[in-house]
Amino acid sequence: MSSADILESDSTFVYGAYMDGAALYPYEDGTYAFINNLEADYSIARIRMNSDLQPLEGDYIVNSAATAFTAMCSGSSITMEEHGFGPLYLSGGEWGGNAKGVYKINPFRSPDERVEAERLPALGEWATENAVAIGKDAYPTQTVVFMGDDDSNNTYPQAHFGMYVGNRGDLYSGKLYVLRGKNPTETAIGGGGLKFEMGMAEDIEYDVEWVEVTERTLAELNQEAIDSVAIGFQRIEDIDWRRGSAENNRTVFFNATGRIRSDNPDLANRGTSFGRVYKLELDPSNPIGDAKLTVVVDGDLEGGKGDGMHSPDNIVVTENYVYVQEDPNGYADANPDIQGYAKLWQYDIATGTFKEVMECNQTVAAGLGIGNTDSYWEITGMIDVTDIIGASEPTFVGGAQVHGWSFDSGNPMTYRADGKKFVDPTAIDEAAATLEGSFLFKLTGLPR
Repeated sequence: MSSADILESDSTFVYGAYMDGAALYPYEDGTYAFINNLEADYSIARIRMNSDLQPLEGDYIVNSAATAFTAMCSGSSITMEEHGFGPLYLSGGEWGGNAKGVYKINPFRSPDERVEAERLPALGEWATENAVAIGKDAYPTQTVVFMGDDDSNNTYPQAHFGMYVGNRGDLYSGKLYVLRGKNPTETAIGGGGLKFEMGMAEDIEYDVEWVEVTERTLAELNQEAIDSVAIGFQRIEDIDWRRGSAENNRTVFFNATGRIRSDNPDLANRGTSFGRVYKLELDPSNPIGDAKLTVVVDGDLEGGKGDGMHSPDNIVVTENYVYVQEDPNGYADANPDIQGYAKLWQYDIATGTFKEVMECNQTVAAGLGIGNTDSYWEITGMIDVTDIIGASEPTFVGGAQVHGWSFDSGNPMTYRADGKKFVDPTAIDEAAATLEGSFLFKLTGLPR
C-alpha cells in the first residue's frame, strides 16, 4: 500500500506522511487492526487488514490536535499474550509540539475519540522515539518499560536511556531510572569511561547501573539525568527486546543514530557519528540490579563490521536476529564506505555477523515519478507479525518514508487518481501537512 492508493472499500482514507512506528492486533472476525504512526502528520492511523494483510479500510484514532502537533515516531504494542495485560499501544512523542513523552492508546478506540490522547507522566517526558515494555517472563510480577531519548544536543550528547518499573500492568505509580556506567568518567574513545557513549569500544562488555530520578518534565528530567552522570548518548532511537526464554526477554537492543557537526568536531569524541547498535543485559532477578552494556555494532569503527552502516533508527528483534533500519541523516559523504540508499541490516545474535539484507531502490522509483535520487528515504516501522497471523513462514510488516515524493501539480504520481493530495483531513489540516507519501509493505524470506 502507498499514499497513492485508494482503498476499494474506503475511498475516503488517505495514508499520510512519514509512516513510522506500528503494531498489529487481531479482531475477532479474522481481520487485523494495524496501528501506524504518521510522524509528519502528528497522528496515528488504524488500518483494517484481511487475513493476507491486505488493507481494507482505515481511519485516524489520534489526530494532530490531540498531540499538539507533536511527532508520533516509533510505537510498540502491549498485549495479554506477551505482557500479561493489554491490549495497548505506546507511541513516542518526539519533536515538533510541546507534548513530548509517552502516549498510551487503546488500539480499538472509536475514531470519534481522535481529538484526545493520554500521555503517561510516570514514564517521563523525553524527546521520545519510543517506549517499549519487555516480555512478561522477564520479571514475573513487574512491568518494565524502556524509553529512548532522541535528544540532539550539538555541544554534548544528552540523550539518556530511561527505564520505568512498576507492578504488573501499572503504568502510573512505578519508579523511573536512567542508565549510568560504573565508571562514569570521560575518557578517550574506547578508553572505558562511560560519561559519554564513545568511551565504549565494540564487543566489550561494560558494567552499568540504574539511578532513580524524581523529575518527570522534559528540561528538569534531562538536567537530573546529567547531574546523575547518566551515560550521554547521541540520539537514542528505537528499542526492542529478544523473544524466546525469560533470559532472552531480559536482553534489550537499541540504536543510537549519531550526529556530525562541523562546527563542533569534539562532539565525535563523545557521541557516535554514524550510529551504533547496543545490547543491554539485565539482572536476572531484579530489573534495577546491575546490568551489562555492549556495543555490538559500531558504525564509527573504520574497517569494522558496521563500517558502511549509518543512521540506524528503527529496530526489530526476534529470537535469533536483530534487524536495523536506516534513516540517513545526510552524512553519507563523510564515509566512502557508505554506498547506495537506506538499507535494512541483519545482526546475528549468536555469531555477531552483521550484513545488509535489503536496500531502497530510489533510482527505479525516481524513474517512475516517485521521489528523486537526492532525498534519501527511511526504512521504518518494521514489526514481526508471524505469530500474530499464524503464518507458516517468517512475515514482517514495515514501511518507508518516501522523502521527496511530495505534491507537484505537474506530476500525477504525487497525488491520488481521485485528485486528493497525500493528506487526510481527519488527521491534519492540509495547510499544515507536508503532503509527502509513504509506503507500507509485507516482507517474507527473512529468518527469525
